[in-house]
Amino acid sequence: MFTKNEQNNAGCTVTSVAESATEPGHVENLIPAAKDHIKDNLIKGLVVVSVMLITLNVWQMRQHYTGLADLAADNPVVTTGIWLCYGLIGIQVLAFFWRFACVVFYRPVRQCADSVLPSCTVIVPAYNEGKCVLDTLRSVAASDYPAEKLQIISVDDGSQDDTWQWICCGAQEHPGRIETIKFDKNRGKRAALKAGFQKSTGEIIVTIDSDSIIEKHTIRSLVSPFVNNRSIGAVAGNVRVLNTENGLIPKMLEVSFAFSFDFIRAAQSTIRSVMCTPGALSAYLRKPLMENLDEWMSQTFMGRPCTIGEDRAITNLILKSGYDVVFQSDAVVYTNVPLQYQQLCKMFLRWGRSNVRESIKMAEFIFSNFRYGSNIGARINFLLSCLNIVCWPVVLPIALLALAHFPLFFISNALFGAVSSSIVPVVFYMHRRKNTDAVWAFVYGIFWLAGLWWITPWSLLTAGNGKWLTRNLPQNSSVTATAAKINFNSVQPA
Repeated sequence: MFTKNEQNNAGCTVTSVAESATEPGHVENLIPAAKDHIKDNLIKGLVVVSVMLITLNVWQMRQHYTGLADLAADNPVVTTGIWLCYGLIGIQVLAFFWRFACVVFYRPVRQCADSVLPSCTVIVPAYNEGKCVLDTLRSVAASDYPAEKLQIISVDDGSQDDTWQWICCGAQEHPGRIETIKFDKNRGKRAALKAGFQKSTGEIIVTIDSDSIIEKHTIRSLVSPFVNNRSIGAVAGNVRVLNTENGLIPKMLEVSFAFSFDFIRAAQSTIRSVMCTPGALSAYLRKPLMENLDEWMSQTFMGRPCTIGEDRAITNLILKSGYDVVFQSDAVVYTNVPLQYQQLCKMFLRWGRSNVRESIKMAEFIFSNFRYGSNIGARINFLLSCLNIVCWPVVLPIALLALAHFPLFFISNALFGAVSSSIVPVVFYMHRRKNTDAVWAFVYGIFWLAGLWWITPWSLLTAGNGKWLTRNLPQNSSVTATAAKINFNSVQPA
């Protein structure tokens, strides 16, 4: 178990490791029974509130439908817009059942024995992470992956703080196991990863963010799909939130991430076409990765070098090369997420802009015979992803028009939509994690409606902006304090 040692101005702590009575990789349940009982009652109360909102919404629709119908009758544009909205809702419902059918057939690949595991290189790029990178390296070194087959490389991307000292500290704790690279100035995450790729020797290359923690079996689980399936070119890990105890935003994102990975990516994995391998944890087959390295590094968009969305760009290149990309649900990584609204928006904007760019790039090959076998499922997922982007020029004017003419009707329906659309993530989280923290999905739905709805349309309008936005912000969430939940067992303090 970890004990807190000291804390720097970035909010990260150095921890030491002692013997734990728990099994390796076990995440302890730190929520008291009484608190869990209160949350259970709370979620039941919210279900009742949801039913009341539905009833209220139906009643208000009866009161305001006449005025809305008169407006539509006088304006064919409004009529068309309303039917388009109904059509979009219908498509989303069909998309849910499509994904649900895929999830039913999803199964993670069983972990392989030491004797058949290939050589593996783990690359940890770091920029201004301070002491946080030390715990990332400790968690990697504590992996149950055979040490003789595991190469660990950490790259300091010209950090302006003491990141390099903590990388060296990790290397000293594990003599001969951690190789280091230091840039004299900041060159960007792609350059840091490239340096690691070029120094790597493993058949499989794993990338892990330097503010993340993995479980003891994570690397073994992540690499296992490559062993018996030569068509796999990349594997996406399962990202969970590390700093859930540090604020409301991490709590909401934990539930959102669960749906995004265990449902959306699991559905994509069933048809061998996960659209994005996350930067927090992913694995790549060496051959297609190195073959596409130069194209990845020289990628441009609207005449500018691409500096964001390196994970989605790699995924596109590997799919384009004819390989499958799958998801491994039991390859878990715990990562830090923003605590402040401003940081959260900047992170989502970065993701949104790279999504626009890479969707355009994917359109160049997705309708061709880019790999052996059926690609219909991959094309369906691509079209659904594009629909979520391009629908905004239609939805936004209609929403503004409805807000101007029928404000109460619009607001009540918007709230109803936010709550009702959260029901699926709530049920899924409770079923999968057996945890009443699912209640935060309702809060996140309303939070998105109030403060995050603009991310996608603004990303579409500013897709050419390739700024990282958050790289120079100080880290204000603690990796190591929350990492106390995870037992790295064999790691010993220096």
